[in-house]
Parts: sequence; structure tokens; C-alpha cells
Amino acid sequence: MTASDRTSQAAKRERIIQEMADDLDEELEMELDDTRLDELLDEADTLSPTVDRKVYFRELLRLQGELVKLQDWVQTERRKVVVLFEGRDSAGKGGVIKRITQRLNPRICRVAALPAPSERERSQWYFQRYVAHLPAGGEIVLFDRSWYNRAGVERVMGFCTDDQYQEFFKSVPEFERMLIRSGTILLKYWFSITDDEQQFRFAMRIKDPLKQWKLSPMDVEARSRWEAYTKAKETMLEHTHLPDSPWWIVDAVDKKRARLNCISHLLSQIPYQEVSRMPVVLPPRVRNPDYHRGPIPQEMYVPAKY
Repeated sequence: MTASDRTSQAAKRERIIQEMADDLDEELEMELDDTRLDELLDEADTLSPTVDRKVYFRELLRLQGELVKLQDWVQTERRKVVVLFEGRDSAGKGGVIKRITQRLNPRICRVAALPAPSERERSQWYFQRYVAHLPAGGEIVLFDRSWYNRAGVERVMGFCTDDQYQEFFKSVPEFERMLIRSGTILLKYWFSITDDEQQFRFAMRIKDPLKQWKLSPMDVEARSRWEAYTKAKETMLEHTHLPDSPWWIVDAVDKKRARLNCISHLLSQIPYQEVSRMPVVLPPRVRNPDYHRGPIPQEMYVPAKY
């Protein structure tokens, strides 16, 4: 090997290392955000020690590799997967969803986070607007809150009548059975945190300008109704923890453990297999001697401030 070849090999290796480091930085950006929040309040020292960072990153990347295999299997087998994420405000649902979707194809795995229903939607069959977001074959849909809004926020905040609330409990078991009979894999997760932990996370959000948007007036009002939400949750679990569509409770006080535990459990509930792929071979670059790339005016470039 010539000196020129060795230089070229070293440059390629350095480029590969740089690309891998960039992938890790993407995850570190989110993790550093968590650390920054912890430093905003003196209350941070009340938190229990979390999982070792090296263990966390190693396991997270391993689980994300398995999620890619799951995605390939879902696409190849044309399966339909629905995962519901429910829980109190600030319980960590969004953090888990981010880690699930981070390495996946958004055309295959997408998030459904529906806003408050419009006037027209309020007059529809209750499940109608959720049906529009269900997956076709080869898709995964993660519901960041779902039709269980009726059993939670709508019940506690008085956005539904008693008749609508009771009808929900009659309808939801059959609705979910229909999904399962149609070949949909349905998983339901409830993220559980303590009263003190929610108080702590809300306080961090109030002090952090990058997170204040997460605290809606509804969230603030819900904080004063902790016990009402607890009662609503208990009633919901009593009526909808069914043999064919059970609830799974995620202990979410420790965010990192919650992410690893939830993703690991999700993978264990789906009988996916690694799909063999044909090796990708890039075709040779075709060059046309008659083509000449025209100059791009300098004013069209984004200013190089960094």
C-alpha cells in the first residue's frame, strides 16, 4: 500500500468516526437538555441516582437497533402496529416516543398527537377522528394520548357528559377487539409518576424558557386536580384492562430507566424477526462530458456564520 493509499484510508476512517460521533451527538443533545433542566433548581438533589450513563447509552443504542429490525419486519410483513402512550402531564411519554422514532423511518413509524377536537369533530362518533390516524399495512403509529382522553382529561375537566363517559366504557372494549381482529397489534402504556415528581418537573418547566411551551393552561389546572385524575385513572384501568388489550404500567419517575424499560417491553410483545436484506451496491457514477455545472450566485448561499 502506497503512502497515498494509506492517507486516503486514514481520511475515510476519520470521516466514518466523525459520522458515528454525529449520530451520538444527536442523542446527547437530548440528554444534555435533561441535565440542564436538573441544574435549574436546587431541588434536583432530591432525585434518586439514575442508571449509569454508559450503560444507558449502550442499552439505548442496542434497543434502537432492535427497533430498526422491528420496523423492517413490520414493513416486509405488512403488519399494523398501534402503541398508546398515556399518563399524567410531564410523565415522560414524549421522551420515550422521541427515542423510539429517533432512528426510524417517519414514513413507516409516525406519531399521532391530536389537538383538541373541533366543533365538527365533537359531533362525530367519538372514535372517528382517531380511526383516520390508524396504520395501514407496513406502518407503526404511536399515539401521544389517544381515545383514552375521554376517560381522563375529558372526564376530570367536564368536557363530556356522564352518558358519553359511560358509553365510552361500553364501546372501547369492542373497538379495540375490532382493531385486533383486523390484524392490528395493540399495546397500551400508562406512565406513572408520583405527586412530588410531577411538582418537580412542572417547576423545572416554569423556570426554563425552552420548556415553558409545554405547560398549557390545561396542564396547570390539572395539577390542582391530582386526586381527581387518580380516581379517573383507577376507573379507566378497572374497565379497560382486558385480556386481549391489557394495560402496561411504566414506572416513570426515573426517565432513563422508563425509556429503556418501555422500549424493551414493547419489543418483547411483538414477534418480529430480523429481515434479510439484499446487499446495496452503488452503481458507477455516469459522467456526461457535455454537461457543465453552472455557477451559483454567491448571494443565494446561506451566510456561513459558524
